[in-house]
Amino acid sequence: MRATWKLFWQTVILTVIFWACDQLARITGFPLPGNVLGIIVLLFLLLTGVVKESHIKVAAEFLLRHLVFFFVPIAVGLMEWGSVFYEYGWVLTAAIVLSTALPLVIVGFMAKALYRFAPEKKGEEAPCGS
Repeated sequence: MRATWKLFWQTVILTVIFWACDQLARITGFPLPGNVLGIIVLLFLLLTGVVKESHIKVAAEFLLRHLVFFFVPIAVGLMEWGSVFYEYGWVLTAAIVLSTALPLVIVGFMAKALYRFAPEKKGEEAPCGS
């Protein structure tokens, strides 16, 4: 029973942080969604020690373990968009492939360029591919 109360109160903490940040974003017109602002505030609270990891660990683990269930409504909602996917599927596929491949290629070239300018350390082997 104690574990259930712990989960409940830790979920309340996370919910209050989300709700407060969501309200703050709505009232101030802040250009970030409330949930993103909530994650930033939670990170700040964890870094400063105002909220300890032990204060939210059980609830966070529970929510992460069941994260897939939060995507069910989105997947069901996408079923109504079948005609859009049928008509523009190739454009959407190209956008997904390009938006995945382009950052990988850019980061690869940047890493290779940065490695060339890095000072060599004696006794270390060069990574593969250089």
